Amino acid sequence: MKAFRILASLAAALALVAGAPGASAQTVLTMSSWVPPSHSLTRDVLGVWAKQVEAATNGRVKFEMLPKHPSAPPGTFDAVRDGLVDVSFVTASYTPARHPLPLMAELPGAGATAEINSVAFSRIHWKYFQPANEYKGVKLLGVFTHGPGQIFSVKKPVNSVADLAGMKIRTGGGIAEASAKALGASAFVKPAPESYELLSSGIADGTFFPIESIKSFNLDKVVKYATFFPGGFYSSSFGFFMNEDKWNKLSKQDQDAILSVSGEPLARLAGKSWDAADRGGLDALKAANVTIIEASPAFVADVRQRTAPLVQEWIKSANAKGVDGAKAWAEYQDELKKVAAGK
Repeated sequence: MKAFRILASLAAALALVAGAPGASAQTVLTMSSWVPPSHSLTRDVLGVWAKQVEAATNGRVKFEMLPKHPSAPPGTFDAVRDGLVDVSFVTASYTPARHPLPLMAELPGAGATAEINSVAFSRIHWKYFQPANEYKGVKLLGVFTHGPGQIFSVKKPVNSVADLAGMKIRTGGGIAEASAKALGASAFVKPAPESYELLSSGIADGTFFPIESIKSFNLDKVVKYATFFPGGFYSSSFGFFMNEDKWNKLSKQDQDAILSVSGEPLARLAGKSWDAADRGGLDALKAANVTIIEASPAFVADVRQRTAPLVQEWIKSANAKGVDGAKAWAEYQDELKKVAAGK
């Protein structure tokens, strides 16, 4: 009888602990990345954001990084929607027909840094694109871009549009592919992690990439020339999202906590991390004695003229989705200036 009373007391004590404030069950969500663990997207964006969420929810929501991404990069949206992984990201470049609105941030000649472009893009997305439900089927948490995309080549320098004629250029698709084709290159689409093999084997003569990719994918060992265009020949826009069912199962308190470190704060975090990585990529270029070419005014003018139709095509595609493309594009230009000025 005495033993029974002791067990009953222990059970009551455990019940009190379980019901005590702060003792709510912990939710562990899976996360994955299709770029290497050392890449800034994995380490400094997903990893840092996950820690921010854990802090904001007082440890109630945590993330577990999967050792292997469950799909090919272009299939990431479906992988998250279908529950193969709870949180990940995808670039609109890989699914341009599915996500035409984010391609706005990929058009040539945007801002000087990833932070400027990411924050400006985020503001336009939540105002104009989110109502169009571009990411239906998942819970979108943020959008951002990488740094200005430049040209890196193996066999010859690119000093003019004429130099690009017939060059086999690897791109991520979307605007990058369209931009390369508008400049006369023979563009094709392959995921970023395959770039080293493509360049070292001669399958590609060059690639469109942000500067950080030189270090992230060890391209300093193979590229010989880099051509820098103000604001980039293109960019890549990213969507960062969660499985909708998992989101709906979270408490309102935890949802609000997650949103507090998402949206524009996430865009700024991603932009800053990419800018830091771009600086590392530039250091790697210099250390490898890669020839760096700044696009001449004549080259810049030629590129802008040849890629101008891409803007008009995007405006038409936005209009078809029920978004005033011309208005969104004009406001994006204004936001780029505001963010660059610290506003």
